[in-house]
Amino acid sequence: MAITLKGDKKINTVPTSKAKALRVNLNANIYGTFAEIGAGQETVRNFFRAGGASGTIAKAMSAYDKDFSDAIYGIENDGRYVTEARLKKMLRHEMDLIEERLDRQKHPDKLFFSYANTVATINFTKKFKGHGWVGIRFQLDPLEDYNEIILHLRFKETDARAQQETLGTLGVNLIYGAFYMNDSPKELVKSFYDNIDHDQLEIDMINFSGPRFMYVDNRLMSLQLVKNGMTNAVMFGPDGNNLLPAQVLYKKNILALRGSFRPVTKVNMDMFERSKELFFNESKVNPEKSQIIFEITLSNLRAEGEINERDFLDRAELLCSLGQNVMITNFQEYYKLVEYFSEFTKERMGLAMGVYNLIQIFDEKYYRDLSGGILEAFGKLFFKDLKVYMYPYKEEESGEFITSENLKVHPRMKELYKFFKTNGRLVDIKDIDDDILHIFSRKVLAMIKSGEEGWENMLPEGVSEMIKNNRLFGYTKRRNL
Repeated sequence: MAITLKGDKKINTVPTSKAKALRVNLNANIYGTFAEIGAGQETVRNFFRAGGASGTIAKAMSAYDKDFSDAIYGIENDGRYVTEARLKKMLRHEMDLIEERLDRQKHPDKLFFSYANTVATINFTKKFKGHGWVGIRFQLDPLEDYNEIILHLRFKETDARAQQETLGTLGVNLIYGAFYMNDSPKELVKSFYDNIDHDQLEIDMINFSGPRFMYVDNRLMSLQLVKNGMTNAVMFGPDGNNLLPAQVLYKKNILALRGSFRPVTKVNMDMFERSKELFFNESKVNPEKSQIIFEITLSNLRAEGEINERDFLDRAELLCSLGQNVMITNFQEYYKLVEYFSEFTKERMGLAMGVYNLIQIFDEKYYRDLSGGILEAFGKLFFKDLKVYMYPYKEEESGEFITSENLKVHPRMKELYKFFKTNGRLVDIKDIDDDILHIFSRKVLAMIKSGEEGWENMLPEGVSEMIKNNRLFGYTKRRNL
């Protein structure tokens, strides 16, 4: 073994795909099946090539023909094959076959698994880069129930063969991680990109389930995806489970509210209710085909330095309890958020915001990385079918209400502001509750932490009780006696 010299730096060595596959193969107890549809059998190929595969692979298959696939896994109600529902059927069906065909008495120590993927690679015209679902159902003790890890990916490469190879590498990482990194889900998620570059693949949804992941909060796993640069946006629903943005937003009218929600206040919910009313009254908006999203940016989560995961979960807990869909993004600029939404819909979109955020939109410093500066950003922002709903602000000293009519912007921005105002792209939120305009999240948070009285009245019904019962945002009974 080589010696370590003074001054040496530790180098993190990532095992190759072959090394990972070989370690799995050499374990006498890990045994299962591979079912891969849409991009060859790239994952299982790595295990065959590593050597010793006969002790790991019970079966490898690809049911490419739709009739064959339907005969094996059943017919999907929506007729689609690259879906989460299809993947789950594949995982469960293959696991049922293992249990049916292998006598547990003969294999008392075997750890069964079923790995599956269903994907669509880049099309002939290269307009659609492709996407897919990948998952594993596995056990870590023969007497335990099964665990599952399911993820959704979007291909970034423009060559089908390259996509297939990338998928194979990801599959190896997933299987290896499931068995050898399950005690550290955050590191497991990071390992998905072992031997893969970020410009090859995007992972935009993941869910853990099963006895070994009983205490894993999938919302926190979603945060890891954005935090680690695996995707720019993740989404989760009121039940706390992660959602696929493409699926939720497809061909929908979208209204987004950006904020810190630390905690969510009466002002936040008033903005939500008033902007929703205006948005739903738009002739181009169908309330039945609309999605309202509470968005928190990564920069907002980093407002005080490193991301505080407990603080993030506190915010998420409150928004979910109010029945809201929550999105975490890496889009500091609004035009990037709108561009992202435009990948999934061409329908009318809306942004609800306060005066401060609107002023930021007209600040040139946010667009220095664009060759066309603020004009390019506004072209990307307002070229889409978009309206901005502005919530007023009340000056503390003068008592004056700041609306789009008297908002002061930089002199160079006046004509640009006037253009969008005249064309109906900026809409004032009216009929608001004047008595709550003094409420700010940062003030409420400071009151909670210091034990000052009165913060409960600044929050929506039921929220203060939840903060107290779960001791969110640093609340302690001692401070608040």
